Amino acid sequence: MTENNGQFAIETFSLTKIFADWWGRSRVVAVDNLNLKVRNNQVFGLLGPNGSGKTTILKMLLGLLHPTRGRAVVLGGDGKDPKISAQIGFLPEESYLYSYLNARETLDFYGSLFGLNSRVRKSRIDALLDMVGLAGMANRPIGTFSKGMARRIGLAQALINDPKLLILDEPTSGLDPIGTRQIKDLIVELARRGKTILLSSHLLADAEEVCDRVAILYGGLVQREGSVEELLERKDKTQITTNILTDRAMEQIRRIVEKDGGEFEVKPPMQKLESFFIDIVRQAQQAKRPTSGAMNRLEATDAERAAAMSNVLDKLVAAKIEPSEKTEQAEVETVKIRPDDDILGKLTQEPQQITEPVVREKKPETPELPPQQDGIKKDLLNELVKPKGFTERIKKKDKKTEEKKNE
Repeated sequence: MTENNGQFAIETFSLTKIFADWWGRSRVVAVDNLNLKVRNNQVFGLLGPNGSGKTTILKMLLGLLHPTRGRAVVLGGDGKDPKISAQIGFLPEESYLYSYLNARETLDFYGSLFGLNSRVRKSRIDALLDMVGLAGMANRPIGTFSKGMARRIGLAQALINDPKLLILDEPTSGLDPIGTRQIKDLIVELARRGKTILLSSHLLADAEEVCDRVAILYGGLVQREGSVEELLERKDKTQITTNILTDRAMEQIRRIVEKDGGEFEVKPPMQKLESFFIDIVRQAQQAKRPTSGAMNRLEATDAERAAAMSNVLDKLVAAKIEPSEKTEQAEVETVKIRPDDDILGKLTQEPQQITEPVVREKKPETPELPPQQDGIKKDLLNELVKPKGFTERIKKKDKKTEEKKNE
């Protein structure tokens, strides 16, 4: 049974987390009385400096931390419920990946955890590797990846289950400007397709471009919350953008503004450094300059870039999961590290039914204990377990010993 009316993907009610010291005394208030509402199909940003409580909030939503008081409703239920968590994609601040698996094996492993059959996993893995620019490095071990490449594969694993809710903790950390631009394009396209995204970041420029609504945190408290437009709009200035004007038109505008008592300043608009950087890299790619880094082809226009991202996401959702016991049993594969070292296969093997007690034979090289030592050992065990009637037997033994002494 859902606890909301379907409008909100996330709701928190007086959510509070206080970390205690060794003696249980309250010391650090990480999150204080948080009342948050994130609507479906919304990109919501949690902004704030380090230590403001962003990651703690995400962990409580996912059920990784238990709140001191208050509660959270995620997708109409509890984030710890497997049925709810199966609809969530999570990218933590630090990518916790197995260094001995390669990129393809990593995605295959996480896909199998969600119960995806082999056909769906293969289709999505190919599309995701292409999307994050690691298609040419699919067979390289994760341990040889740079931080930026690890973030890329971490984002891919967060999308392997085609989640309804995507929770991203510092998603652009460690990425170069090209990767950052592509992550932001991906977030916009996912929101356009109806996904809900909760984004935690301290990079304000990134959040400004993709978020519909933001909450600014400090000391565990929400200082301000609202849409990006209403928070950033300046009421004391007016901005006019137009094509290049003639000197005569500029003079006329100046006279009108000064006559009305206003100030007048004319200067050419500035291009963002990110856009300038991407233009330079695009030119280098068109000249076919070689590179050893992650390879991402940059489209010439925003429309082409959006179309390319949409095409990748189409491939992700093209294969549908068919819930079938036969499919689950026959097609779910085990990720193998090496042919002679199938560690994950051993971990996932079902335990065998034990029908008869296991008889352990004594090793021939192990000498038996002398009777006296064996007796001492048994007495010590008796003292430890104290079987029923132990005290009475000791009293009878002491009485017999005393009678022999008297004789």
